Amino acid sequence: MLLLCVVLIAASGKGFGLPAKTSNTKVILNGGQKVTFARPDGYFAFHNVPAGTHLIEVSSLGYFFSPVRVDISARNPGHIQAALTENRRVLNELVLEPLKEEQYYEIREPFNVMSLLKSPMGLMVGFMVLMVFVMPKMMENIDPEEIKQAQEQMRNSPVPSFSGLLARANS
Repeated sequence: MLLLCVVLIAASGKGFGLPAKTSNTKVILNGGQKVTFARPDGYFAFHNVPAGTHLIEVSSLGYFFSPVRVDISARNPGHIQAALTENRRVLNELVLEPLKEEQYYEIREPFNVMSLLKSPMGLMVGFMVLMVFVMPKMMENIDPEEIKQAQEQMRNSPVPSFSGLLARANS
C-alpha cells in the first residue's frame, strides 16, 4: 500500500534561526523502519506499507511535530485513519503541521543588582564592608585593660615569619 502525506511549515519568522526548508524535513515510519525526505512542495510517500498501526515522526530543524498514529485497514483497502498522539485528535487529511518552533538558545537574564549581591563574592564583599564599620564600634566598647593584655600576649607569642619557615624547611 502507498501512504502519501504532506508536511506544511509556515514561514512565521518568529524563530532565531533560518526558515526551514521542507526538503530538509525527514519523515520516519515506525522508529526508523522506513525513512524518507519531504519534497520541496512538502509531499512525501512511503511505498509497500502493510496494513496495521504505524507511527509517523517528522524531524525538521527548528520545529517540533507531534507524532502521528496511522491505522491502515486490512478489510477496507485504501481506508486510512490518522490521529495525533499528543491530543488524540483525528486528522481528516494527513497534513502534518508543526506544534511549535524549537528554542535552541536560552534567553539571557537582564542585569539585576540583587543577583550580584546574592552571589558568593557579593556576600563576602558585603560582610567585609560591614566589618569595616562594625569593628571600630566594637573596639570602643572593650575595656582598655583587656586591650593591653591582648597586646602583651601577641608580643610574647612568637609569630612565625615566612623566611623562618623556609629556613626550617631547608635544614
